[in-house]
Amino acid sequence: MARLRHFAVCVKDLEKAAKFYENVFELKRIGREDLDIGSAIYMSDGVINLALLNFTGAAGSKASDLKNPGGHVGAHHFGFQVDDLIETQKRIEANGGNFERKFKDPDGVIFDISKNGWQGTDGYRK
Repeated sequence: MARLRHFAVCVKDLEKAAKFYENVFELKRIGREDLDIGSAIYMSDGVINLALLNFTGAAGSKASDLKNPGGHVGAHHFGFQVDDLIETQKRIEANGGNFERKFKDPDGVIFDISKNGWQGTDGYRK
């Protein structure tokens, strides 16, 4: 069975949001990233990872799939931990989903790969 282990939420003020979740729910900060697409603070209760996101600029718009990433507040995406990526990919595709993977290069730059491409591009396959 897949395990739901990640939620990502867009917020206006990362520090304010992080302090809220620390003070109210006693979540622990476990990391921070500052990239050209925006910034994130990662928090956890020991089971679930909560990513507080703040996308910025054109790069943030592209990475987030949001036309106005700075104006978006609320749920952005969620993630499942699975035992078998290949088998899960097959089930996703067989049920109409588009499989996409995120990776980081040796310098920590995030990039995606996708078999079906992205909407609005010449290689997109539905």
